[in-house]
Amino acid sequence: MDLTKLSITQASGLLQKGDITSGELTDAHLEEISKLDPQLNAFITVTADVAKQQAKEADQILGRYRSSGGAKPGALCGIPIALKDLYETRGIRTTAGSTFFADFIPKANAKVVDKLFDAGAVLLGKLNMHEIALGVTTVNPHFGACRNPRSLDRIAGGSSGGSAAALVAGLCMGSLGSDTGGSIRIPASLCGCVGLKPTYGRVSVRGVIPLSWNLDHAGPMARNVMDAALLFQAIAGHDPLDPYSVDRPADDYCSSIAIGAKGLKIGWAKGEFFSEKTDPGVVQAVHEAARVFQNLGAHVFDVDFSDAREASGANGIMTVSDAAAFHEEGLKKHPGKFGKDVLERLQMGVAVTSTQYIKARRSQSILRHKFIRFFENYDLLLTPTTPVPAPLIVGPNAVEQASLLTRFTAPFNLTGLPAISIPCGFTTNSLPMGLQIIGPPWSEAKILRAAHAYERIAQ
Repeated sequence: MDLTKLSITQASGLLQKGDITSGELTDAHLEEISKLDPQLNAFITVTADVAKQQAKEADQILGRYRSSGGAKPGALCGIPIALKDLYETRGIRTTAGSTFFADFIPKANAKVVDKLFDAGAVLLGKLNMHEIALGVTTVNPHFGACRNPRSLDRIAGGSSGGSAAALVAGLCMGSLGSDTGGSIRIPASLCGCVGLKPTYGRVSVRGVIPLSWNLDHAGPMARNVMDAALLFQAIAGHDPLDPYSVDRPADDYCSSIAIGAKGLKIGWAKGEFFSEKTDPGVVQAVHEAARVFQNLGAHVFDVDFSDAREASGANGIMTVSDAAAFHEEGLKKHPGKFGKDVLERLQMGVAVTSTQYIKARRSQSILRHKFIRFFENYDLLLTPTTPVPAPLIVGPNAVEQASLLTRFTAPFNLTGLPAISIPCGFTTNSLPMGLQIIGPPWSEAKILRAAHAYERIAQ
């Protein structure tokens, strides 16, 4: 049995029966990291000692459960995960992919990290990312480029590139990413895994180094939809100490996931914005996905979603402006410590006028209202996740890539709507393509249900 190829659900069942131990599972992943990561460069920091100690503790919990009964450990108990390196981890450096944080050792965990540890998850390490999360390539000038495990000469996407690469290569079983303009969904699409951006305020961002206070989302990444739901179940919920967290009870995201898509009313976004600059193979793949949903009993309609263009533009203005505000001191005192592409985008943020920013915020309010109105008539919306498959590492610069690859994801950061990317096939040269499923606020359970139904047919 190759322990690194198991799903979280499979591994959890084996752990609880005692067929494998968390120590064995953890060692298998650490061995795989040692073997494959020199090529992939998915990790910035490997925490082998921490992982082995946590695995030992998880095995003790699992052993007590098997010997004496009592409360059943959760599905994440003993499961090896890794974190994008902007989640603060007590006693473990958290770099945000930047020289400014290269020696930062947090004194406390991010709220969601504590939640995962409370659930018994085992930390393998901290993952490579685009510098300060401001980009979509994870070609990091300070920690090296993260490579796509499907094709080593191509980008893994970003900014959560290390998370997607590590998952697809079998270096961890689950991960957390962050998403400001598509940074969970883009690498999920380009590498071929699952990435969920929840509703704004659904998951605490306390202890997550910010890019944009107004647009940042924390969310799970996994190799399949059920695994993503298990991770999401562990981290969702109100955090009273996070000013951006919304006080709304979390749903049960796992129990209803297998209900299916029958009866759902689904819009399929068409029109110029979703066809221009989009690879014909991607268009065809989403077309086929729409047909799958019809065969599953959903009602699928072509819809005009032209407001996505304005939403994408407004999100871009706010992202660079907010990033420039957070990194103001570094820009003033040590601009040369930023990578070339990140410095260029931060300087674009500095150049945004107050009038431009105010108009972008007004667009945010108007478009959020329009998008929510759209979902009064539809349960879900389908779009491509990215207009193209993974570009080559040596190619257009990162600023150009950001404009292209966030095209279909950024509108749902601006509006705060939940969205998931799931694999929907491969190009003729075996590169993954992603399907994005979007829903109204707080509809993650419905999105996961639809994604799971599609995944079961499309695999």
